[in-house]
Amino acid sequence: MFVFKKLRYLLVIGVLIQFIMIPVKSQDLGMSFSFFFPKNGYFSVPVSPFSIRGLGIHPTNFFSIESGFSLYRMSGLNVTNIPFETNDPIMGPMFSIFIPLEAVLEAQAGNVVLRAKGGGFGFYNFINHVNYGNLDRAIATYYQWEIANAEISYENKIGFGYLFGGEVIIYVNRQFGFNLELNYLSGGSNLNFQGTATGADGNGLGEIEINYPDARLDYTGWEITFGIIFTNKR
Repeated sequence: MFVFKKLRYLLVIGVLIQFIMIPVKSQDLGMSFSFFFPKNGYFSVPVSPFSIRGLGIHPTNFFSIESGFSLYRMSGLNVTNIPFETNDPIMGPMFSIFIPLEAVLEAQAGNVVLRAKGGGFGFYNFINHVNYGNLDRAIATYYQWEIANAEISYENKIGFGYLFGGEVIIYVNRQFGFNLELNYLSGGSNLNFQGTATGADGNGLGEIEINYPDARLDYTGWEITFGIIFTNKR
């Protein structure tokens, strides 16, 4: 029930942003495909059609504020602020609601539009899983065990971060164009790992307590988007 309350809270924020952003550049409609390449994680994709991006207000022809949301299926994300390092994700798979808020500077030369973006984002994950296979291997390596078995609990909180990137839009004609966008995301949320791990080596069994209050889900990586745009430019 607590999870659904948080989801509802984040979704309400997202919906409010969408209504605030209604005075959008309404002559452009399109569809796009996004892919997320997390740092030390697994390639992830959005859940279609639950993604609306690029809604915004345009005070001038060269400046806008944009938002939207995407529902991602995160295949795996890593965890930082723990005693050991691993190149393999410790959390996942999971679903993630991602809501950006960006300031956009735009310049046009002929049929090409260049857009620079920067801002922040919020996210909330649900239907989470711990990847115990990767976690157990990392613990075994760190403590020089032959094998390890961990049991942990964690907190699931709303996370925040910043992003920046750019977009290129090429209009083939007055009715059609395509775009390519690249964003760098850096964010996270607190996990507060607690539990135990049991391991074995040549000397027998051992057990350690896991108490990592500063453990943090690493929501860092590159988001690549490409799509097509339909417009009624005159």
